[in-house]
Amino acid sequence: MSGHWIAVASAEHVRRGLQEGFMQVCHGKEGPLKRIKPGDGVIYYSPTEILGGKDRLQAFTAIGLVQEDEAYRFDMGGGFVPWRRNIDWFDATEAEIRPLLDGLSFTRGRENWGYQFRFGVLAINPEDFDLIAGAMNARVPQRA
Repeated sequence: MSGHWIAVASAEHVRRGLQEGFMQVCHGKEGPLKRIKPGDGVIYYSPTEILGGKDRLQAFTAIGLVQEDEAYRFDMGGGFVPWRRNIDWFDATEAEIRPLLDGLSFTRGRENWGYQFRFGVLAINPEDFDLIAGAMNARVPQRA
């Protein structure tokens, strides 16, 4: 893997991507997906179960590797045609973020740690990726 990312979406939306093998970010915008390259690792963080919901899930909900193709548009109906990337998702379990806050470089010592997720996509270092992958019991392929 060359790059490592956290994408932000409700768990409901992430699960659809898991089932269908894709990722979508920032309400379907293309720009953030262009930053993410084939072979990059992606972890989804879900602040809530449902978009706009008042529940607080605050968990990592999916982890995978970006496939070798480019971003593409997909017609979801009703005039909504978001951009997507295909992902090879790993077998993993959801993991709450709170036990990891002191171990992650982008949240350590930050009272307002959730602020880091406000743009929908966040570049992270390999060590943070590995820490989250471990908490998710993810079966991550060996890196070359």
